[in-house]
Amino acid sequence: MTTGTLKPSKEKKSRKSKRAVVVNEKSPLLPTKKHEADGGFDEFDGASFSGAVFNLSTTIVGAGIMALPATMKILGLVVGIAMIIFMAFLTEASIELLLRYSRTSKSASYAGLMGDAFGKYGRMLIQLCVIVNNIGVLVVYMIIIGDVLSGTTSSGIHHAGVLEAWFGQHWWNGRFVILLFTTLAVFAPLASLKRIDSLGYTSALSVALAIVFLVITVGITIFKLISGTVLMPRLFPNVTDLTSFFNLFTVVPVLVTAYICHYNVHSIDNELEDNTQIKPVVRTALSLCSSVYILTSLFGFLLFGDATLDDVLSNFDTDLGIPYSSLLNDVVRVSYAAHLMLVFPIVFYPLRINLDGLLFPSARPLNSDNLRFASLSIGLIAVVFLGANFIPSIWDAFQFTGATAAVCIGFIFPAAVALRDRYGIATKRDKILCIFMIVLAIFSSAVAIYSDTYALFKKNPTQRE
Repeated sequence: MTTGTLKPSKEKKSRKSKRAVVVNEKSPLLPTKKHEADGGFDEFDGASFSGAVFNLSTTIVGAGIMALPATMKILGLVVGIAMIIFMAFLTEASIELLLRYSRTSKSASYAGLMGDAFGKYGRMLIQLCVIVNNIGVLVVYMIIIGDVLSGTTSSGIHHAGVLEAWFGQHWWNGRFVILLFTTLAVFAPLASLKRIDSLGYTSALSVALAIVFLVITVGITIFKLISGTVLMPRLFPNVTDLTSFFNLFTVVPVLVTAYICHYNVHSIDNELEDNTQIKPVVRTALSLCSSVYILTSLFGFLLFGDATLDDVLSNFDTDLGIPYSSLLNDVVRVSYAAHLMLVFPIVFYPLRINLDGLLFPSARPLNSDNLRFASLSIGLIAVVFLGANFIPSIWDAFQFTGATAAVCIGFIFPAAVALRDRYGIATKRDKILCIFMIVLAIFSSAVAIYSDTYALFKKNPTQRE
């Protein structure tokens, strides 16, 4: 029921023989193994299970992890942790819908699936959403890296970066130079890789760096718990009126953004030697990331309480009241900046593919056209670099992105495909779940956009004074 007419044994055999998944105008974005062979990748026998798990985990764990402790401040620990678990199950359900309908329609990409269900405009809509979402996410990554390494000034208060604290202010550790060096030395080489499985080792390292951040945060919190300097956190949300009730829904786009990985599922699936492993890959990655999210949220909120900032990384620029506080602050910030550097190419990969599919839907596979591959890569990196240097603050824009493009990618589009149900494989349970996902996504996003817009307009008069 879940795979339509495609038998697993046949799929497995077809992967090993490098038979191309049907690629036409409905699914032009992702190269199959046959296409890769034509481009000179005959030696590629398929991605490993562990490499696929690390790549998907790296897609999931990005900047969103830093906002999760702040969601505990709004929801309280009990409801907050329950929501993290709930969103993980909802994400798995939406990915299962994508995979099921992709198998049945023989679609090799998310865009191919949307094209099969809704035609050319459906394909173009998902491509546009992925482009908007991923550019916004990458600009956020680069801005955070600049803030961590070279410092930032907010509301007249300067927060020194790691390099500035170590060496003082110099031209070579200024924001522009640091981001330029990072772009040329890290982003450009990693973005030039044509297979997502080539990033397996860097993905494993990025997950390890995220765990370093987690371990240090847990260690500091336990030390302060033993010393009795941690206050009892709020367990449930403080709802006193209708406004505070609606405020609870503003965390949904943050949680959606934290789990968004749907645009890379097909890429990883296409490169697996045995594509029957994709469901265990998804479950393993979601379990790993959910564990990291729960521990980060729990101990981050325990550590900083109601003083937890929207970006908890910003809380690590002050004295933590423990031995070696300054050293631990630097380790936390540097490890997380390095984590984002390694996440960058994983998010960049589907961005480039979807832009190529939007601009050149009938062209030959991107991997076999070096000029087009290089041009798109250079152009997109330049856009992200300029955005990170000239956009003063994109956190409000990031929240809008999470409430629009991200919820469409994660929930609205998978549910719409299932409700369209061209092949008659949706169960009654599927349709109820899809309606629930769409209603929750639209309602929570509308409330979040209203709250952010109201806060933005309320803040502007003060800034002008």
